[in-house]
Amino acid sequence: MMKTLNFEYDVVILAAGDFPTSVTAMRILRHAKHLIACDGAVEDLLEMEIEPEIIVGDGDSISQTTKEKYQHIFHTIAEQEDNDLTKATKYVLQHFNLTDGASFCYLGATGKREDHTLGNIALLLHYYKHFKINPTMLTDYGWFTPSHGKTTFESFPRQQVSVFQSYCKHIESQGLKWNLYPFKEFWQGTLNEATGYSFTIYSDSTYLVYQTHQPKE
Repeated sequence: MMKTLNFEYDVVILAAGDFPTSVTAMRILRHAKHLIACDGAVEDLLEMEIEPEIIVGDGDSISQTTKEKYQHIFHTIAEQEDNDLTKATKYVLQHFNLTDGASFCYLGATGKREDHTLGNIALLLHYYKHFKINPTMLTDYGWFTPSHGKTTFESFPRQQVSVFQSYCKHIESQGLKWNLYPFKEFWQGTLNEATGYSFTIYSDSTYLVYQTHQPKE
C-alpha cells in the first residue's frame, strides 16, 4: 500500500479551528467533490466566497442571519456525545453513497483550543478503524495519516516525520533516519526524518503518521 498526499478527496470537512491558508489547503477546498462545514467554520468559509454543500452542528456557533440564509443546507444535531467533527463525519456516512475506504480530508481541525486539537487528531484513528474510511488531516505545516500493517509513504529527503502508536507489539521502519520500535511512551516516535523519497512502516497494528510540507533547513 502506498500513501500519498492527494489534492482531490471524496469528502472534505472543514472544522472551526485555525482556518487553512496554504496553497495546498485552498486547492483542496476549492476542488472538493463534497464540502461539509462545521457550523463554527461557515463564516470564514463564506468570506473566501466558497459555499459548502452541507453545514452540520448544534447551531450555537453560527449567526442567526447566516443560519436563516442557509437553512436549506443546515442540519442541526443537538446531541453532545460527539464533537462537530464526528457529527459531520457521521452525517456524510449516513446520507452520502460512499464505498468503504472513501477518502476524507479534514481541514481547520487544529489550532485555537489545544484540547480540541488533540481530540481531533486522536479521532483519525477512530474513524479509520471504526468508520472504514481513509482520513487525512491537513494543516498549514503538514498532515496526519492513519494506517496499519505494512505501508509505504511518499516523502522527500529531510522531511520531518512523527509516528504515534499505542498498541503495536511490533513496529519497524525502512527509510527513516531512526528505525521505529514498539515504544511505550506517546512521544517516543516523534521528530524522525525521511532519508529519501519514500519510507515504509511495518507493524502489527494501527498507527498515525505526521509528515511536514517542507524539509528541515
